[in-house]
Amino acid sequence: MSTLVIDNTWDDPAKRAPLVLNHDRFDTVTAEICRVNEEAKPPMAWYVTFGISLALLGLLGVMVMYLLATGVGVWGNQHPVMWGFPIVNFVFWVGIGHAGTLISAILFLFRQKWRTAINRFAEAMTIFAVMCAGIFPAIHVGRIWVIWWVFPIPNQMDMWPQFRSPLIWDVFAVSTYFTVSTLFWYVGLIPDLATLRDRATSKVKAIAYGLFALGWRGSNRHWHRYERAYLLLAALATPLVLSVHSVVSFDFAVSQLPGWHTTIFPPYFVAGAIFSGFAMVVTLAVPARSLWGLKNFITLRHLENMNKIILLTGTIVGYAYAMEFFIAWYSGAIYEQFAFVNRAFGQYAWAYWIMISCNVITPQLFWFKKARTSIWIMFIASLLVNVGMWFERFVIVITTLSQDFLPSSWGYFTPTWVDWLTFLGTFGLFGTFFMLFIRYLPVIAIAEVKGVMPQADPHYGEEGHEHESEHAFGFQPRRPEDKEEDQS
Repeated sequence: MSTLVIDNTWDDPAKRAPLVLNHDRFDTVTAEICRVNEEAKPPMAWYVTFGISLALLGLLGVMVMYLLATGVGVWGNQHPVMWGFPIVNFVFWVGIGHAGTLISAILFLFRQKWRTAINRFAEAMTIFAVMCAGIFPAIHVGRIWVIWWVFPIPNQMDMWPQFRSPLIWDVFAVSTYFTVSTLFWYVGLIPDLATLRDRATSKVKAIAYGLFALGWRGSNRHWHRYERAYLLLAALATPLVLSVHSVVSFDFAVSQLPGWHTTIFPPYFVAGAIFSGFAMVVTLAVPARSLWGLKNFITLRHLENMNKIILLTGTIVGYAYAMEFFIAWYSGAIYEQFAFVNRAFGQYAWAYWIMISCNVITPQLFWFKKARTSIWIMFIASLLVNVGMWFERFVIVITTLSQDFLPSSWGYFTPTWVDWLTFLGTFGLFGTFFMLFIRYLPVIAIAEVKGVMPQADPHYGEEGHEHESEHAFGFQPRRPEDKEEDQS
């Protein structure tokens, strides 16, 4: 019989001893994951984070109301930069939402078992990030009370959207992505909601969880329908990972402006979105696994795998930066050459080199195993990557618009306090929903974790199979670096 020690001293190490997880009993996995939702009081850090997020969410509401009362003139969007923070922040948040669907759909189709520990909150992160992204197109149109004009429905003016506009393509692409991602997330939750329903200690919880569990009883027919639906949704979501940010990049690529009119944008934007999305997953996973005692489910092996993907996509992004300069030089177009030289050495050079430092130089740390398995290094690096990806969108949007074909129309974009506070408020929206998700829903997919445990293998116990199954999910024997990380 093999055992695995779980560090559950997240509350008070003096009061709680380490729990031994018996590999021959799946109920201990259920107990450990459900403990996060069933504890009477979450850690103090949860209250602090939720309070700050709620305050920022209120700030977002105030800024939106102020915008509606006064108009978009309170933003820094002035000629020639008519696309400012709204578009920058929209592209940033859509990119953050890409890792969840990639982890859930693509890695699921490729039968990567290590995804099971991180897919649930990565999917939740996707939904909340797209919600933050959707705010900006809605409020930057000026007359938000007629936002329904962008949808292809008849109205009293017999006016239809301009389907040749990439902004309309965004509406369809992002809304489809949000719908499929939400369905994918919810379908995966159904077995775990039934588990929480059966373990509920109050009638209110039993009714609430039972309502959303849709009568799940775990029968053979239920599992068959569930696995079929999950596979179909994964197949639907996979092309969306590639198409959504490609469509977002068309906002720029189909224009005639130097610096935007380039065919490299779709793959470049997709790689950048996965890059920033995985960085956000690491940023959220590191504190979550420590606060809720989930180090045995979200292991260093999972974090190391994500850091490898960050290294890969960061290298692709760095290659795209170099290719942009090469294409500008090779084309011989003086306007294109000026656009990129201006990015690196013009009035926004400070933003460009922050972008290069965070997105190209920082991920190179992950060539070294010690950096990939160091909690502090990966956490700080993931934060820097997210900062760098925001600056990437800032550089793309602002530098191109501020200095175009006519020097007489050049200007310098300066965001206002409303711009900054609105952007800050979206982090409150994201944090509020994410904290509520952690508190009331299983942050790790219980059923999927059990499905990749060694005991789920029908050949478990036979010579040569036990170690293979354990390694698939990360239940390998404790390594020296694991012990050092737990002590820190």
